[in-house]
Amino acid sequence: MWTPGTARAARRIATAAAVGGGGVTALGAAVYGLLVAEGMIARRLVGQPHGMDGPASDGLYVTPPPGGEGPAGGRPITLAMLGDSTSVGLGVSEPAATPAVLIATGLAEVAGRPVRLRVFGRSGAVSADLAWQVDRAIKDTPDVAVVFVGANDVTTQTKPAHAVAELQKAVRRLRAAGAEVVVGTCPDLGTVRLIAPPLRWLTRYWSRQLAAAQTVAVVEEGGRTVAFADILGPEFSTYPGEMFGPDRFHPSARGYEQAAHAVLPSVCAALGLGLTPPSERGEGSQPIYLAAAIAAEEPGTEVTATRVAGRATGPYGRWATILRRRPGVTPRHA
Repeated sequence: MWTPGTARAARRIATAAAVGGGGVTALGAAVYGLLVAEGMIARRLVGQPHGMDGPASDGLYVTPPPGGEGPAGGRPITLAMLGDSTSVGLGVSEPAATPAVLIATGLAEVAGRPVRLRVFGRSGAVSADLAWQVDRAIKDTPDVAVVFVGANDVTTQTKPAHAVAELQKAVRRLRAAGAEVVVGTCPDLGTVRLIAPPLRWLTRYWSRQLAAAQTVAVVEEGGRTVAFADILGPEFSTYPGEMFGPDRFHPSARGYEQAAHAVLPSVCAALGLGLTPPSERGEGSQPIYLAAAIAAEEPGTEVTATRVAGRATGPYGRWATILRRRPGVTPRHA
C-alpha cells in the first residue's frame, strides 16, 4: 500500500535521479556507508559457488502456437536480454531455467513465431555497464529488449542519480534502435538474510526508492517497467529455501520462473500481441511520480506512458498507466 509520504519521497528521488542530479539518496551518508559495508560482507560470505557465468542461452526458440499443430513459423522475433547476474540466470544449471529462456519460450508460444534470443547481461554488472551491453545488442536490431538491473547499484557505492541516468541512456539508445524496452526494476534486497537488521530494512526502503526512480526514467524514454520489489519479496521472505539458490543471494529456478512470469505479459503487450491476462487490472492514468511510488510497493505492477485528453503530460508531469498483475500468471492469447 502506498502512502502520501511514499509518494513524496518517490517524487523527490525519481525526479532528481531522472534528470541526472547528484547524490540523491533517502539515506544519510553515514547510514549509506554502513549499508555498503554490510553489502560487501554479505557478498564475501556468499562467495561465488556458481562462478560468474549463467548457462549459455543464446539460440532460436520455437514452440507450437496456442491451439495449433507443428512448430511456430514466420519471421523470428529478436529478444535481447541485458543486465546483471539475474538476467543470465546465475545459480541455475540448465538454460531452460533461466529467465531469458523462460521469456523467450513464452513469447514464442504467445506470438506463434520463433524467438531469437541473445543474452548480453553479465554477472556483477551495474547500470553503467549497460552502455557496452547496448553497443552489442543494437547490432542485432532487437524487436524487444528486457533489462534486469539495480541490485549491484545498491550493494556498491553507485550514486542513485548516476545509476538511473545510465539506465535512462540505455533505454533511450535501445528505443532509438527500434526496440521495445521492458525493465525489471531493482529487486527487494531486504529479503537477503545475509544482510542483518536494521540495515536489511533500510536496504528494502532504499531498493524501492531506486525502483521508483528507475520507473520514472524508463517511462520518460518510452519503455515499460515491471516492479520486482514486491514480486520477489513476500515469497522470498516466506520460502527462502525454495526461492533462493544455494548461494542464498541469487534466485532459485522457482524464483527465476516467478520473475519471468511477471515480465512476460509486459513483453507481449509491448509487441502488440493483444493479450488478455486473466488477472490484469488497470488503474487508469496517474502522474508518473505517483505511478512509480505505487508500483514500487505492489506485486507485478507494470507502468507505461499514456495520454490524457491527447496530452502526454499534465500539471504534475508525464501521464502513466498502472497495470497490476498477479505474480506467476502466464498470459493467454486473445
